[in-house]
Amino acid sequence: MLLLAALVSKSAAQVLNDNIEDRRVLHLEEIVSSNTTGCTVQRACVDERLTGKCIEYHNDQWFEFTPKVSGRYFINIGGQRCRDVRGVQLVVLTGQPCQPATYRVLSCTSLGTQDDVFVTLDSLRAGQPYLLDVDGYLKDFCQFSLQVSRQATGLPVAPPLPSLAGALPGTNRVIHLEWAVPDSLAATPRCRVLRRELREFRSTEQARVPVARNTYGGAPATYAVADTLPRPGYYLYQIVADTGPDGQPPVLLRQQWVSFSQLNPLLNLPPQVPHLVLPLSKYPRNSKLSVVVSNPASGRVLLAQQFTYQPGEAHQGWLPTSKWQDAGIEKIAVEITCHPPRGDFFTDQLLLSLPAPAARP
Repeated sequence: MLLLAALVSKSAAQVLNDNIEDRRVLHLEEIVSSNTTGCTVQRACVDERLTGKCIEYHNDQWFEFTPKVSGRYFINIGGQRCRDVRGVQLVVLTGQPCQPATYRVLSCTSLGTQDDVFVTLDSLRAGQPYLLDVDGYLKDFCQFSLQVSRQATGLPVAPPLPSLAGALPGTNRVIHLEWAVPDSLAATPRCRVLRRELREFRSTEQARVPVARNTYGGAPATYAVADTLPRPGYYLYQIVADTGPDGQPPVLLRQQWVSFSQLNPLLNLPPQVPHLVLPLSKYPRNSKLSVVVSNPASGRVLLAQQFTYQPGEAHQGWLPTSKWQDAGIEKIAVEITCHPPRGDFFTDQLLLSLPAPAARP
C-alpha cells in the first residue's frame, strides 16, 4: 500500500505534457502555469549535441505554438519559484517531434535567475509549428508561467555572466555605475537599474533614470547612478532600457558583478579622483532630484541622473570630473529639478567651475 501511495503521489506531481507526444498547445497571449517536479526525459527525443553546453536535460516538458501571422514573438517566462536560484531553461526548435535528426534549434536559453524574463523570436512563419522544451536549469525544480506574446514582459534574457568573473572589487559600499544609450534607443523613456545579491532569487529595482534630451534633441553622452550596498557580498547589476513608445522591447545595456568584502566599510568617503560636490543641503529629505549636467559652451548634455535625496548620504552629490577635464571643459551647467514630498516642484540652475586638473608626472 505504501508503494502504491508513493506511485500515485509521483504521478500526480508529474505534468501531463511530460512526454513530447502529449505536448501542450499554446495559444497567443495565453498564460499557462506549470512545474518541472517529477518530469522525466525522453532520451530518444532530445539531442544535447544540438545545443552544446547550453542545456543538460534533467526534467523537461514540452509545448507547441503555431503562429497565425508571421513576424516577431516573445516567450515570456515569469512567476518562477525554484528550489535553487538557477531557474528554468528553454529550447525552441522546429522539426518532427521525437526525430532529433530533423530538429533545427532557434533559441537555447539558460536563465540562471528567477527574474521575469523574455526570449525574442524573430521572423517566425505563419502556420509553422514550433516546439518549446522547458527544463530546470542545472537540475533545478521550478514552478513557472509561460506565455507566447507579441509584447515582451520582464527583463531581456542574456547569457549569464560566469559567477563573479570580472567582479569589480570595492572597499567602499557606494557603487558608481555609468552607461550610454545608443541612438537606436533614443525613444526609450527611462533606464532601470536592477541589483541582485549572489544568493538572492530575484533582482530588485534600485533606480529609474529618465532619458534626457540635449538642446539638439539627442540623448546625453552618459548616464550615471550611485547605489549603496547593504552589506558585504557579491552583487549583479543590470542596466535596462525600458520599453519605448515605438514598441521597442526592453534592452539590456550593461550587466556587471561587483564585490564588497571589507569588514570596516568605507562609507561616504569622497572618491580619490577629481570631483565636484553639488550643494544639496537645501532640498527636503526624500525629495526626488533629477540632475542634468551639460557643457554651457555647446549645450551638449554630459550626464543625467535621478535619485531620492537623503541628507546622510553625501555620495549623492559627488560628480567625478576627470572625463570632462580631459575634454578641455572648464565649466559645467547643472540643472537640478526637485520634486519635494509636499508642494510643487522647482528647478535650480547652477554654473560651476571644474577643479584644476591634477599635475601630471
